[in-house]
Amino acid sequence: MTCPSPFMTPEREAFRTNLNRFFDSEVKPNLEKWEADRAVPWEMHERVADLGVFGFGIPEEYGGLGFDDAFMRADYGEAAFGCGASGFAAAVGGRSISIGPISRLAPENFKRTVLPEIIAGRMGSALAITEPGGGSDVSNMATRAERKGKGWVLNGAKAYITGGMEAQWFVVGARTGGAGLAGISLFLVEADSPGFTRTPLGNKQGWHCSEQAMLHFDDCQLPDTALIGPENKGFLAIMNNFNYERLSMIAGSLGMMKLCYTSALDWARERRTFGQRLIEHQVIAHKFAEISARIDMIEAYLERICWAINQGAMPAAEIAKAKVQATKALEFTASEGMQIFGGASYLVGNPVERVWREVKVMAIGGGSEEIMRDLAVRQMGLAGQ
Repeated sequence: MTCPSPFMTPEREAFRTNLNRFFDSEVKPNLEKWEADRAVPWEMHERVADLGVFGFGIPEEYGGLGFDDAFMRADYGEAAFGCGASGFAAAVGGRSISIGPISRLAPENFKRTVLPEIIAGRMGSALAITEPGGGSDVSNMATRAERKGKGWVLNGAKAYITGGMEAQWFVVGARTGGAGLAGISLFLVEADSPGFTRTPLGNKQGWHCSEQAMLHFDDCQLPDTALIGPENKGFLAIMNNFNYERLSMIAGSLGMMKLCYTSALDWARERRTFGQRLIEHQVIAHKFAEISARIDMIEAYLERICWAINQGAMPAAEIAKAKVQATKALEFTASEGMQIFGGASYLVGNPVERVWREVKVMAIGGGSEEIMRDLAVRQMGLAGQ
């Protein structure tokens, strides 16, 4: 945690400083209230958007930054998830994984009028792929769209859609052809479309200030222009999109690990047991050495992946493997942090307690550890050998 990064630049350093200043002054003091309210004020969507974090890889004419940088994407993920309640990142960032498909596949007029509003945080959007009975098994998607007259009729349901209760626009995956990924198309669905309804999920273990939704399409009427991208090949056109989501979750896990480390270290330096500060007990000091090593390894792996992306590659196998290792390291770190805090770790409001509750959403969301291992094996060409 003390070695300088060979990838740091003045621009990246300034970006990180700006992020830290924002989260320290405008987010962290309000987290407990937002967690209790089960919501983040909409104005925070716009405040976060002012940092430029939703504009990576989007042309300036559509409201984007006009450039991309994987390191800065990761820096934002680390800061947002590691701020003290990772649900904040989910609350304001639900639009993130829908912006890429919209910028590449939506009609030109939509990209020039609506997309800038989404990127600026004035309007919400969400990606709707996961289904109640399918989870990560996208190839068995059951939601179906059929041509009817001059439009489409959509039937099915989507589950665990982050930002789904507030979004005005959805990028929805639906089957238009045969079995498998090749039979899936993407549709741009407005929240007030006839036949579309949404319901909030019930109480959740974590991410309290973020709302996830169930989406229901019952003979949902869509115009012909709702189809975006090539018919039956829409999902294949956005598969790289999920690599950026996973990159964010790797960085987010890193930020949560650092939060556990610093919080537990502050406690260990103050707490006294058996006549010594907690940190002076060798068994506790060794915990910090192990946690620190895992943080360093995940950070180094993440930076290597960011470098490869910036060179024009998309190392899907490495991203999949890194996500597994990051969430496993996060689970270890949160557990050790709980042990260091002792009974104090069991009190709501303790930062490590919250991280502990939110470990599994990181390990499952964006592709579970099991799915990520399988993806890595296939990307590496090892399956069947």
